[in-house]
Amino acid sequence: MRNPSVKKRKWLYPVLYTAFFIISMLPLYTEKPYNPQETQDVIIKLLMVATDPYKAYAPIFHVLTLLIVAFIAWQPGKFGRVLAGYMGLNYLVIAFVQTMGTTAQYGFVVHTGGIVLYGVLGLTWLIVAYRNELQASFQPLSWQHLLLLPLALLAFWAPYAASNNGVQPDFNPLLLITSPDYGLTFCFTTPVFLFLLVLFYPHVNALAYRITAFNGLLYGLFNLTHWFTPELRWMGFLHLPLLIISIYTLILPRIYKAQEAG
Repeated sequence: MRNPSVKKRKWLYPVLYTAFFIISMLPLYTEKPYNPQETQDVIIKLLMVATDPYKAYAPIFHVLTLLIVAFIAWQPGKFGRVLAGYMGLNYLVIAFVQTMGTTAQYGFVVHTGGIVLYGVLGLTWLIVAYRNELQASFQPLSWQHLLLLPLALLAFWAPYAASNNGVQPDFNPLLLITSPDYGLTFCFTTPVFLFLLVLFYPHVNALAYRITAFNGLLYGLFNLTHWFTPELRWMGFLHLPLLIISIYTLILPRIYKAQEAG
């Protein structure tokens, strides 16, 4: 007889994925009106200014992440709750920081869908922390998973500089600690979180794991549009970690089940 909870879960994820997609399509609030075809341009303009007031806090997120990783390596299995709580709080920060700002062309902008999505992720991971449903340990390590490490480091580094001419590479090593994108934006923070979850799989909360990866995939696909604008092409490249790691995270459960069956 089939386990009813398994059957229910098969229906749950498509419903949640559809809901998240619909939420991501919520119209933006702008002080000055915009045409629907300008939506992506409004978001890009918002992202260029949203984190500016908070740049000074960027090193905090870099350092805290490194400290948590070090503690997990030092005491395997004992800091999963800390990591889940940190992820939850970080997503709530992103929901506040990345989704609102004043642009020159559109005035004050609110990314409505982003507030909801990042807020839901934040609350979900806080619940995971409360229930202690993330067991963090680097033992054992799979070499296949470690192939994602360069992508996670690229997101953590976010090596670019923005100007009126667009986005250009900037490989300043100080950005490994000072980049305002890691910790303050969804697209550069999520690849690092997903990479850690991949290393800890299957000892993670399945629901939180899947919805985080799905939203990563969603925004990774949205940001493919950067490739069609020459001055933003480097930004498109920097979103590959989000896209690739999200895809791998979503297919990992199937790989894991196939290995168990074999």
